[in-house]
Amino acid sequence: MTQKIGIIGSGDVGKALANGFIRFGHNVMIGTNDSAKQAGLLKATDNKAKVGSFEDTARFGDLIVLSVKGTAAEAAARSAGLDNLSGKTVIDTTNPIADDPPEKGVLKYFTSPNQSLMENLQKLAPKAHFVKAFSCVGSALMVSPNLEGTKPTMFICGNSDEAKREVSKILDQFGWEYADMGTVEAARAIEPLAILWCLPGFLNNEWMHAFKLLKS
Repeated sequence: MTQKIGIIGSGDVGKALANGFIRFGHNVMIGTNDSAKQAGLLKATDNKAKVGSFEDTARFGDLIVLSVKGTAAEAAARSAGLDNLSGKTVIDTTNPIADDPPEKGVLKYFTSPNQSLMENLQKLAPKAHFVKAFSCVGSALMVSPNLEGTKPTMFICGNSDEAKREVSKILDQFGWEYADMGTVEAARAIEPLAILWCLPGFLNNEWMHAFKLLKS
């Protein structure tokens, strides 16, 4: 089913997911509050996506993707308009990465072990249906990952079962299996996976890998 997808954020993640949604026939708008970026975003999507402000994008989308830096996530949600997120599934790709540089390859987070950025976002926009996804892999592997025939696992969580079902269909379309880890509190475990995912990259410049959950 074709959907209207609003992507708040114009970095590598936003562009990769925008092109993925376009490839599978969805209508896409990418949001940026920097007018200087608009022409580049049109070029990055072969003029197949609309470009607008965060607010325009949140209004446009039936499903929203939040793909900004973690330090900017709450401000981006406010800029999009909390009412514009109300009742919608919001795929939260963000991680609470601090501005401090990694220590021996280990990223620093601005959240505590018993707190997650997603929980903060859900409290900020309580009527939105946040689902954590695409937070523990790089943008190059987010759509149709080619890992020698192995389908990787995307860990998701959120309070709305209906929203998670919606996201699971997208993950299947994009070439992933998914593992539902439960409610929003599970983001406390999922978000730190990005620290582990990044270690081979920072230490050995190896970035083409993903997680796989094995079951007996």
